Amino acid sequence: MLEQIKFTTQSILSKTNNFKPQFGIILGTGLGGLVNEIKAEFSIPYSQIPNFPVSTVEGHSGTLIFGELGGKKVMAMQGRFHFYEGYTMQQVTFPVRVMKELGIHTLIVSNASGGMNPAFEVGELMLINDHINLFSTNPLIGKNITELGPRFPDMSEAYKKEYIELALKIAKENNIKVSQGVYAGLSGPCFETPAEYRYIWRIGADVVGMSTVPEVIVAKHSGMNCFGISIVTDLGVEGSVQNVSHEEVQHIAKAQEPKMSLIVKELIRQIN
Repeated sequence: MLEQIKFTTQSILSKTNNFKPQFGIILGTGLGGLVNEIKAEFSIPYSQIPNFPVSTVEGHSGTLIFGELGGKKVMAMQGRFHFYEGYTMQQVTFPVRVMKELGIHTLIVSNASGGMNPAFEVGELMLINDHINLFSTNPLIGKNITELGPRFPDMSEAYKKEYIELALKIAKENNIKVSQGVYAGLSGPCFETPAEYRYIWRIGADVVGMSTVPEVIVAKHSGMNCFGISIVTDLGVEGSVQNVSHEEVQHIAKAQEPKMSLIVKELIRQIN
């Protein structure tokens, strides 16, 4: 894997005039609009990046954007990879490994999610303060490569508390309603049954989705700081589970995306 990471990194650097980003951003379903806020210098389709999978999901365009956001150099993934697409966990998280090799110190992840917390409503913005891994596997299973990180990485602060506090401050200053909570990651691709929603809520999660957890695990293994934000696009509250479609998820996420973009942009601006 080390050779693949280094080869891919060198390929990217050759296409971006050795652009060295500080922040990595992974944009979820319907949330690709943040790239419009980036003063883009380079754009590379995933198909032109060696060892990169290609996103197969509607709403994930599959492009790497390099440029400036909030006065800092960033690399944004406009579209992510999912375990349910048939990729291995190592393939899903490979871009995070490349981010680290490029010198990125902070990973920012966004996603669309289903909300089980009865206090939440459709369109809710939730800052992720912890997660529960309900995938059937873990991206770190297998031989550990010491150069990439420790065999047993600490996950006591998967999402940096300092960044959460800063995001709360930014939201308050801009009159944006936000909540905090726990994100549960499942494989998908089917949406959850009422019994599954009930189970996930009772074990301590506020929202559920099909991404984020693997990427954050690998980022922490690599020694990166993480910040995550979810947009609640549908509700799985006990007793009132709604029908949901991928198109509806995209529509609601897109409608709330400007608020998320403002928070992320200002967060990057204010992080030292």
